[in-house]
This record gives sequence, C-alpha cells and structure tokens, in this order.
Amino acid sequence: MAKNIELGSDPISHDTEAIERARINSETAKIAWHELQHFFAQGHAIFVAPDLDLVDVAWEISCDQKALLEVWMADTKVGQVSDAQALEWLEADVMMWCVVIRPWVLVQPLLA
Repeated sequence: MAKNIELGSDPISHDTEAIERARINSETAKIAWHELQHFFAQGHAIFVAPDLDLVDVAWEISCDQKALLEVWMADTKVGQVSDAQALEWLEADVMMWCVVIRPWVLVQPLLA
C-alpha cells in the first residue's frame, strides 16, 4: 500500500510523486537562451538559480507550494527572468536547462 504525504491541500502517494517527478525529469531539455526569447517576451520565462534542482522546483510549482516558492523568490533563487538577465544570456549565447510547467517555462543556466 502506498503511503500518503501531504503536499498542498491534496494527499499524494509516494508512487504518484515518483512518477510525476520522473515525467518532469524526462521533459527537461538543454536549449540555447535565444530559442526561448518568445517565452521571455510573453512573461512566461522563470529563472531557477543554479544551486536549486530544476526538477524539484518544477515539482513544487506543479504542487502549488506557495510558501516554499515565496521563500525562493525572496532569496532571488526563483523569479521572472529580468531584462538584464535576458540580455546577458543572449549576448553570451548561454545554454539552459529548461522544463515547461504550464504556463511557465523554467530556465536554469548551465554551469560551465
């Protein structure tokens, strides 16, 4: 029998969580920042700091973990991509890890 844990308002089994995390992980991709400009222009590009796990952040967003997201946002570890970031990444032709958690596209600069 799967053990339930509380995430947000709905109990989710460990099996369900593992399956969903695996699905999110399988949907990650490396992509050049210039190919993500459309999402940035629409305000849908979300920065994820390199010291966070992209899949963990995507999972927490999909579970609507507002309190944790607020902490990350206050620490500037997660947030909308700024104009300055977008320009810097475009000029440097930065490669990103990305994953879609509708309506957002989470982006994380690849470390060299």
